[in-house]
Amino acid sequence: MAAFGTLPGLLRQLSGLGGCTRPIRLDGHRTEYDVNTRTGEIGRVLHHLDSARLPAGQLLVRCNNRRATRCPACAEVYRRDTFHLITSGLRGGKGVPERVAAHPRVFATFTAPGFGPVHNRPTGPAGSVRRCRCGVLHDQDDEALGTPLDPDTYDYEAAVLWNAHAGMLWRRFSIYLRREVAKRAGLTQRALREHARVSFAKVAEYQKRGAVHFHAVIRLDGPGGGDTPPPAWATAELLTDAIRAATAKARVDGPVLDGRAHAFTFGRQLDIRTIRGADFDGGQELTERAVAAYIAKYATKGAETATGALDRPLKFAAELAQLDISDHARRLIRTAWTLGARKDLEQLRLRAWAHMLGFRGHFSTKSRRYSTTLGALRTARAEWRRAQAAAAAATAEAEPETTYVLAHWAFAGTGLSPAEAWLAASLAPAPGTEGDPTHA
Repeated sequence: MAAFGTLPGLLRQLSGLGGCTRPIRLDGHRTEYDVNTRTGEIGRVLHHLDSARLPAGQLLVRCNNRRATRCPACAEVYRRDTFHLITSGLRGGKGVPERVAAHPRVFATFTAPGFGPVHNRPTGPAGSVRRCRCGVLHDQDDEALGTPLDPDTYDYEAAVLWNAHAGMLWRRFSIYLRREVAKRAGLTQRALREHARVSFAKVAEYQKRGAVHFHAVIRLDGPGGGDTPPPAWATAELLTDAIRAATAKARVDGPVLDGRAHAFTFGRQLDIRTIRGADFDGGQELTERAVAAYIAKYATKGAETATGALDRPLKFAAELAQLDISDHARRLIRTAWTLGARKDLEQLRLRAWAHMLGFRGHFSTKSRRYSTTLGALRTARAEWRRAQAAAAAATAEAEPETTYVLAHWAFAGTGLSPAEAWLAASLAPAPGTEGDPTHA
């Protein structure tokens, strides 16, 4: 490809999107003025940008969508950021001290309860796969996996409502977890803050049946978080035991619908594994890198990946009849849409989240002291790009230290025109992270 400076204007503008296929289009302007540091007076114009004079006729900004089905390039940046966020909380970096790698930490998976029997691949001794209850030995890619054996008796209402309350259930679990850790340390929950802190990072994933479950890295720190060593009593074994107890106690009371009271708990399947160091031990240990990669992978996926549902909100229920989705996903979405019409459930906003099968929580979350933030990583990347651009455009005249910026932007649409899309396809993928210090 030709050097950056010799690219035609439109190609140069498109290359700045780093492969984003659904950019946000903005109309407006941005003017940067010199400011006298002694008097505060606004002086000469340093830079002026008018969207109408850009090659595309508008300013194009990356969509930053985390979904791989919507924008693979932006989702890849999100995945990398999530990987580094998780990794820094496991072995340090990005402002987290390396000694955090010596803190007790586990990788836990929390599942949803059952809502009716589904087609599956049960495992036997030594990992062998057995026949499903339907009598069929399902292939790993069989579309029937996760769908109900009897759709008419499957509890679609409870499945949607469980997804809608999953975030609240996690918050309840996190409260119980701190209580259980304090109990095992012989401390009150208030006193625990002076000795230790529970930190975590988690991501939500859809099972094939459409129920959300959580993967989480949970860590025991000293009172100052990752900056301080945990007390001697803080062990991975104590943490594991506390997680099991807190999971069993966590419960959220749901609505009473047509005389039926709903209550939500985690499923019986709970997997907790201690995270070891950077090296495998006979291929059996769960390493920091493996955990970070696993969590980051699911940060860019949604219900559409697991169940064949939608990756965008539904505007009208009539759209369902025209969509190429599975019958199981269709019934889950229709159930969410129907429940969303009830006044006693309006706080759940089920129609707005019907495409997510009722789940309305954040896909990836973390406690404040776990590690760096996605915002900090994005800010570092933006500052690095500005520094690179300033170095490339440096002139003999030094830039002033103080500037005043006046800008106004208005949303003008999304996506690329057919011609722009054709030109963008000719550019090599460039997520924009090569040489980026946030991804080092």
